[in-house]
Amino acid sequence: FTQVVTAPDGAKKKTSSGTFELARPNRFRFAYTKPYEQTIVGDGAKLWLYDADLQQVTVRPMDQALGVTPVALLAGNALERDFELKPLPAADGLDWVQAMPRRKDESIGFTSLRVGFRGATLAAIELVDSFGQRSVLRFDKVEVNPRLPDSLFQFKPPAGADVIADKGYDADWIR
Repeated sequence: FTQVVTAPDGAKKKTSSGTFELARPNRFRFAYTKPYEQTIVGDGAKLWLYDADLQQVTVRPMDQALGVTPVALLAGNALERDFELKPLPAADGLDWVQAMPRRKDESIGFTSLRVGFRGATLAAIELVDSFGQRSVLRFDKVEVNPRLPDSLFQFKPPAGADVIADKGYDADWIR
């Protein structure tokens, strides 16, 4: 994938890229490789975020971390319950669907979410956040229904990394 975040005035802010694997329900892995290394793993119960430069891992209960986010849209199993879907006109060679959360909640963090398909294959996600920033994720070399090892969706904090967990959770919960 390639992710481009653009400021409200249209100025290009940041481009990131990496790989993305998904196994429904609720298991996924984003591995950012450029411009810096970061890994986000959803193992079905916990969401792990690892920043290699900072040697820091953040872990949260997955249901609290995802809520009704774009990743929940892809990885979850309650699509119609959580999102109102509306077809949009085709553009940029893609068929687009608007996905708006049914729950109107300030903590959602986005004002617009579109998902683009090339045929039946996911090709793009476009999100406008509450600050007006536009994030566009483009997916290339998509492989549908590959056999993915369970180990992709497991995360063990690297030795020496600081681990930060939500309040109320102890070291046994992290394991």
